[in-house]
Amino acid sequence: MSKTQVNLAYRITEFAGPLEGLTQVEEPIPKPRAHEVLVRIHAASLNFRDYAVLSKLYPFPIKNNVVPGSDMAGEVVAVGEGVDAYKVGDRVTANFDQENFYGPSKDWNTGLGAPIDGVLQKYRVFHEMGLLHFPKHLSYEEAACWPCTGVTAWNALFGGIPIIPGQTVLLQGTGGVSMTALQLAHTMGAKTIITSSSDKKLELAKEMGATHTINYKKQPDWDKVVKQLTEGRGADHILDVVGINEIERCFGSVKQGGVISTIGFLGGELKAYPNVPALALSTGAILRGINIGSKQLHEDLLRFVDTNKLRPHIDKVFPFEQTREALDYLSKGQHSGKIVIKVSS
Repeated sequence: MSKTQVNLAYRITEFAGPLEGLTQVEEPIPKPRAHEVLVRIHAASLNFRDYAVLSKLYPFPIKNNVVPGSDMAGEVVAVGEGVDAYKVGDRVTANFDQENFYGPSKDWNTGLGAPIDGVLQKYRVFHEMGLLHFPKHLSYEEAACWPCTGVTAWNALFGGIPIIPGQTVLLQGTGGVSMTALQLAHTMGAKTIITSSSDKKLELAKEMGATHTINYKKQPDWDKVVKQLTEGRGADHILDVVGINEIERCFGSVKQGGVISTIGFLGGELKAYPNVPALALSTGAILRGINIGSKQLHEDLLRFVDTNKLRPHIDKVFPFEQTREALDYLSKGQHSGKIVIKVSS
């Protein structure tokens, strides 16, 4: 059987190390059953979650021998009985949580690339309800950048108390979620403050519309800088991608009654934990956990992307054969925006 007749996939065959246990395998191309769609995956984008899964740092369920990766864009090549929404040739993307259609996720058991097989493979069958059409102006590589980081950023900015033009949004770092949120908030007419340890990355953020930038290596008391930049008021919305190590500074930066959306755990763990209830009481702020988002939020995001003809910032594109190199590049944290893998020509 030639490689054109098989499904090439990456599976985590063992947790020997972040990349050592990632193995490329050949498998039969699956056939769609009733209400299922077979997609030829053209592009997949990476998230820190993918490295966390490989490193067994991910705090939620991971199935044995899983295909990692949650974000993809591809082409419909076959449909099962009863499928009306998609036809052969349609360009599609998939929702991160394959069973979260509206409202909050019920659990962490149906997200692509950890509890169920993900998208670092040439072909995958999806239930038709887990798919979405994406805007015509996007390439496959661009469309693959929105499902996790895009929906996460959209959920943080619009899924609870929505931002309004003129408000201030604080973003930590220049990774996928923060750079995507910068795009969305800027397009909505919000003021934006973004932090990084790299002046080069902050220059890029400026080019993408950031109102203010802070180098937290040069200004470690960045929460005080945020207060200065906002004339003592603080930021209306904060996207926290670091976690416990910086949560006190987030509360020190937030406006009275503002919103802190907690998204990531890049900062690891601390032995001594801050008194978060007291911090919330003192600021009247809302600390809101973001679990990616529903298909409904994903549809809202893609409509906004289409209306404003937005394109994600892509740092680098790797061929499928260099998936390990792409994940290694992700682990070093030197990128800004998204890392994409070109799965199929």
